[in-house]
Amino acid sequence: MEFCWVTINVKNMAESLSFYQEIVGLKVNRKMNPVPEIEIAFLGTETSETEIELIKNKNTASAHCDGVSLGFTVESLDKTIDMLKKKKIEELEGPFQPTPKIRFFYIKDPNGIKIQFVENIK
Repeated sequence: MEFCWVTINVKNMAESLSFYQEIVGLKVNRKMNPVPEIEIAFLGTETSETEIELIKNKNTASAHCDGVSLGFTVESLDKTIDMLKKKKIEELEGPFQPTPKIRFFYIKDPNGIKIQFVENIK
């Protein structure tokens, strides 16, 4: 068994696509409209088979996900923080360094999902 994707029900597809492409650095792998009121987009990286599925259903509200976070590794936490500040995105929590080998902080996506950026220190 392999983990293939996580689904996020979004409030605004364009805003969510922009966040995951410009802030997180994911690419759109495929988009579809199975019926007129539903938009679906799958995003990922070239090196990972796991994707994020964004769904906008005009007939339902987006889900609220307390306690859920998505983690992404970055080469430099400091460079990521600088990039976010330039894009006027405030840090939610951190940075934290619970061990000498890892640093991380959280922000929220446009739907309230906690996004964790992690630097593994060598």
